Amino acid sequence: MIKVFYGEDRIRAQQAIRQFLGNDYEVIEGADLTLSDLPSVFLGASLFAATRHILIRDFSANKPAYEQLPKYLNTPHEIAVFESKLDKRSIVYKALKGKIEFNEFKLPKDPNFGLVFDIYRTAKHNGSKAVQMLEQIKPTQEPIMFFGLLVSQALKDFSARQGIKEKKVLKELSNLDLQLKTTSTEPWLLIESFLLRLA
Repeated sequence: MIKVFYGEDRIRAQQAIRQFLGNDYEVIEGADLTLSDLPSVFLGASLFAATRHILIRDFSANKPAYEQLPKYLNTPHEIAVFESKLDKRSIVYKALKGKIEFNEFKLPKDPNFGLVFDIYRTAKHNGSKAVQMLEQIKPTQEPIMFFGLLVSQALKDFSARQGIKEKKVLKELSNLDLQLKTTSTEPWLLIESFLLRLA
């Protein structure tokens, strides 16, 4: 039996692979497989057990070998294929769809992702409201990462319109960056101060 596990959430994918294969399994790097290796991997017997448990990682990186996967659907072994990304347009996916199980593991989306950008836009005309919005996402954000997002938004503004205000914002962010790196002041306080001055 072959199952494919894919997605960015490697921790959950690994847990599902262990449920399928158990704790004792062989690990094979797909990129290292040659065409002549495939019969022994998929059909070869083991001295210790009738059924082998095998994890093949990043098999699709080895296109010539990966394209042979549909030929081994009758494997007597339990084989998990793990891919970080899966191309659903590939010939292999189309040949296997409906014949084997595919399990996707996405990372959970950050519900505050869009709010980060709203805070910057709001701060441009109402700093105190932006600080209130910031309070909502502080527990789930890291201040330096948030600062990076502020910089990216300011750079977008500057590339769209290179006015006096846009230059001033970049200068303020430069000063904030220096403060974040050199002072012991709580980073969120420095960011809040910047948001209040932005308007």
